[in-house]
Amino acid sequence: MRRWLTILLLGCGAAWAQPAPLNVFNWADYIDPAALERFQAATGIRIRYDVYDSLETLEARLSAGRSGFDVVVPTSEPSFARLVRAGALRPLDKTLLPNLAQLDAGLMARVAPVDPGNRHGAIYLWGTVGLGLREDRIAALAPAAPRDSWQLLLDPAHARRLAPCGIAVMDSATDVLPSILRALGRPQDSAAPADLAAAEVALQAIRPHLRSIPNAASLVDALANGELCVALTYSGDVIQAAARAREAGRPWAISYAAPREGVQLWFDMLAIPADAPNPAAAHAFINFLLEPATMAGISNLVRYPNAVPAARALMRPEVGQDPSVYPAAAALAGAFLPGTPAPAVERARARAWARFRAGR
Repeated sequence: MRRWLTILLLGCGAAWAQPAPLNVFNWADYIDPAALERFQAATGIRIRYDVYDSLETLEARLSAGRSGFDVVVPTSEPSFARLVRAGALRPLDKTLLPNLAQLDAGLMARVAPVDPGNRHGAIYLWGTVGLGLREDRIAALAPAAPRDSWQLLLDPAHARRLAPCGIAVMDSATDVLPSILRALGRPQDSAAPADLAAAEVALQAIRPHLRSIPNAASLVDALANGELCVALTYSGDVIQAAARAREAGRPWAISYAAPREGVQLWFDMLAIPADAPNPAAAHAFINFLLEPATMAGISNLVRYPNAVPAARALMRPEVGQDPSVYPAAAALAGAFLPGTPAPAVERARARAWARFRAGR
């Protein structure tokens, strides 16, 4: 009798017990919902999924401690680099991540300078920072403006002509200022006050002609709906906007331009906070995401390249073979990875950015 009671209680406990939830913090519109459903169905682990729209938001939540998140997706520079140095991320248990072998070794090597041995993160998606363009309006208003140069945006004469069709710069000093410095022929990581002042002057010169300085997520719909003809933003967001415009039957095309002066290359990293409440589920989720079929589905939907070579053959041709999604090696030759500014430089950049946003 006691034996059967024990079995009954164990059986009830198994029925009542629920795996601890997995808490994920990721960029908005940056996952395939079907992937989340498959993971939950396969593991029984419920996912609590929260989103952010800027690296500043992510860092603020993690810096405060006890964020409650199990998986986060910081950009390699500067957020991921800072979190690694601060000890805010848990070293990955690579024995639980066999799909790390699926990652492109060359791309992982580009992250290794800020994460020696790639101990704390695996590449999720990557891309560049450049210009989203609505060609028909640019051709009508500024036909002589160069499409392959930052001067399309930074030359006040071009900006003035294009203002009626809408110009926007995403609200991210982290991603914009290195690009502006490179466009001016200055070191993208310069700490020299004169270089930062030059970047601020260049931005202030076009500030009167900007329609908005929104978060990057807002730019996707604005581009797709024809509210903008030039936008400084992430490559994948431009490609998403182009797809939405086509699907909606808009009579215009959206294209992505990587300016010839050089574009910022970035990697978004799958990482586990040091105080993650459910690290076992976090490892299982990261390993699941790195499966080629899973990554193919994610890239098909969000239009950003992934770092799993085997996934590319599984992607739709209009995504996997699009040079805007997967730039040719020659197109990436001039791309740069920005460094992480020292705190004093970061504060100076923040003040310059605040003045630019305010237009003063």
